[in-house]
Amino acid sequence: MDQCIECPKCQEQCAFLKKYGKPKKIAMEYDPSDLIWLTLPFECHLCNLCSAVCPVNLSPGAMFLEMRREAVERGVAPLAAHRGIIAYEARGVSRKYSWYSLPGGCHTILFPGCTFSGTRPDTTLALYEHIKTIDPDIGIVLDCCCKPSHDLGRTSFFNEMFNEMRSWLVEHGVRTIIVACPNCYKVFRNYGTPLEVKSAYEFLLGHGVPATAQKYRSTSENKSSDPLSKRAALSIHDPCVLRDEPAIQRAVRTLAQSAGFEIREMAHSKRKTVCCGEGGSVGFIAPRLSSAWGDVRAKEAENRPLLTYCAGCAGFLNRRVPTFHIIDALFYPESVAAGTRKVARAPFTYFNRIRLKRHLKRENPAPTTRERDFTPVSGGSGKTRGGKNLKKLLILIMVAAAVAGIHFSGITELFNQDSLRHTVASLGVVAPVGFILLYTIAPVLFLPGLPITIAGGIIFGPFWGVVYSIIGATSGASVAFLISRYVARQWVERKLTSPRWQQLNSSVEENGWKIVAFTRLVPLFPFNLLNYAFGLTPVRFIPYALTSAICMLPACIAFIVFSSSLPDLLKGNVSTGLIIGIALIALVSLIPVMIKRYSDNKKYSK
Repeated sequence: MDQCIECPKCQEQCAFLKKYGKPKKIAMEYDPSDLIWLTLPFECHLCNLCSAVCPVNLSPGAMFLEMRREAVERGVAPLAAHRGIIAYEARGVSRKYSWYSLPGGCHTILFPGCTFSGTRPDTTLALYEHIKTIDPDIGIVLDCCCKPSHDLGRTSFFNEMFNEMRSWLVEHGVRTIIVACPNCYKVFRNYGTPLEVKSAYEFLLGHGVPATAQKYRSTSENKSSDPLSKRAALSIHDPCVLRDEPAIQRAVRTLAQSAGFEIREMAHSKRKTVCCGEGGSVGFIAPRLSSAWGDVRAKEAENRPLLTYCAGCAGFLNRRVPTFHIIDALFYPESVAAGTRKVARAPFTYFNRIRLKRHLKRENPAPTTRERDFTPVSGGSGKTRGGKNLKKLLILIMVAAAVAGIHFSGITELFNQDSLRHTVASLGVVAPVGFILLYTIAPVLFLPGLPITIAGGIIFGPFWGVVYSIIGATSGASVAFLISRYVARQWVERKLTSPRWQQLNSSVEENGWKIVAFTRLVPLFPFNLLNYAFGLTPVRFIPYALTSAICMLPACIAFIVFSSSLPDLLKGNVSTGLIIGIALIALVSLIPVMIKRYSDNKKYSK
């Protein structure tokens, strides 16, 4: 508040600051007793481009990180949208995925990081074997540095987990860490004392590039005498977390050139590099802000492939621009130059990490090994969700067994559609009215609507099932909307604290009923909460109800047509209606993809 001169430099560079204002304004208006202010900092990527361009050397990113910590202290964070990244981190520090291997006389270890080892297990092994030719006593550690928790403001959890790892390494004689991941470098650099941290890129530059890179360079130099031959031209994307590490930036460029690649710099590079969009886990709650950085990179690349030294950046940017990792370029230069180098994506990255661990245990036996099994006092167990996954598997097996039992027991006769229709007809108007009332109440009480929809298809058939289900679904959505607007507004506001819900309100202000249509067609938000959320927005009731009915209809038709054929399926008959229903469900599931493709094409055509 005292030092910010309110110049436009940081705001010109950052979509987040364009949205919320200059750092001084945010600092002056910040109110930690307001839930909106406690969730706002989770839309900042913490990339610190603002500090790189600040004329008075302020670091707004540090302020936003402190705000995140405040949100955790007050019990508001981590947000529900961050469960995925927290679960990912929990796997990394678990006994199942971690592995420490220290040979005799080991003083240096390779710490490849979670994403690098999962997406590139072959490159990880190639790097490790190459470093072993230089230092035969080098060890390797598969673990997570807990940077996600650090950036989410989970300070107590981060400190306990990282300090336990650091203490174990120091106690076992480790003095130097060689890292491939920029985030791991940052964490060990800031919190790893007395351990010394080196980037794999500086290490490789100081001890010689792999033979594969030397061979490719000599081949490309021989070809360069041919006027029709061109060296592979790439642009370097510097990870934002290393914007203040010029030695690493120089090392990467020298390595790329030593491997025979031609480097073209982009407008935002080195200290003024931009975030790939993954920083600060913003993509989970504000995908538009996250994708804005990808737009910048795609424009600056000018149709050239990118070379980076962060596996996370490579995966995130590769959705927009062909992006490769510098270590891949050193060990597999031909495939990188040809643009054919492939890496793994989730869920295969998890299998790769387990396979890599098994390989190291089998092929690199060491006198000192361990699997990390540590639970911090602050909570947030490092154990994986394996138990939950096992329960899901058991439930699936039980359901399959129940279906098989029903089929062979003769109970399927109870699902004879003629008998069901006769029973429903005998109830007269009571059956559809009761069904519609049940469907109206379900969204209000946060009960799932899909089972009711399926029941409607079985009981009433494909036509009346659709009619009654869409009436019930629209009635339920409307009742929740009215309760939120006129009865329980404060309760709903306390529930909807995520920035995504706040963005929904601003989007409705700008686009009105179109946002209702979009969110009904594209399931970005939980259906039951969405009904209440719209009650807080400026959208009028009649457009809301009509748009909801029209845009919920495609999915309703698909599931009703499918479910109306389930009685035949239980008898072992695959009907035409079942095939049509499955096809319709598949078609409805493609709607979000088609909308995204349309919006992307429209955006790039401008």
